[in-house]
Amino acid sequence: MNLKAKIATTTAALALAASGAVVGTAGVAHAQPPECANRDLTASYRATDAGAGHRYGVIRLTVTSDRTCFVRGYGGLSYVGHGNGTQVGASAERDGGRVRTVVLDPGDSVASRVDEVVAGNYPRRACRPTAVDGFRVYVPDSTVSQFVPHRTTGCAKAGVHLIGHRPFHRAG
Repeated sequence: MNLKAKIATTTAALALAASGAVVGTAGVAHAQPPECANRDLTASYRATDAGAGHRYGVIRLTVTSDRTCFVRGYGGLSYVGHGNGTQVGASAERDGGRVRTVVLDPGDSVASRVDEVVAGNYPRRACRPTAVDGFRVYVPDSTVSQFVPHRTTGCAKAGVHLIGHRPFHRAG
């Protein structure tokens, strides 16, 4: 391929990518798959580490449907308890991180690192320690949530922010 043809192919590929199309390695444009919906993904949690009044873990979203779709950015995350899904305390804060669009095939996963501050770091009066049954997890851009078991102690006071999480990225 001569230089003029390479420039034309690259320019066309860049224009297609900017329009939302996905360009494969052969330079062939493919329609971008739909965004993953809550029904396409199953959420799970795995603890990874702890130290200095923090606990760390990973929320994982795995494609359990039979379609290819994409995930981009942050989901929603909060503690729930009282045996009925009532939110306990403030929703998770969004920690910094690079936002990426990740195309997922069935069985693929994305992950978000979770940082939990131990409720015992706060005075009882400021925190109002409360038993937590687990997480309420929202897939990015979804208004429907999933429950993921994770017993811990949260703070009932909404002004105390115990959870932070990062944008979703391809899980290894």
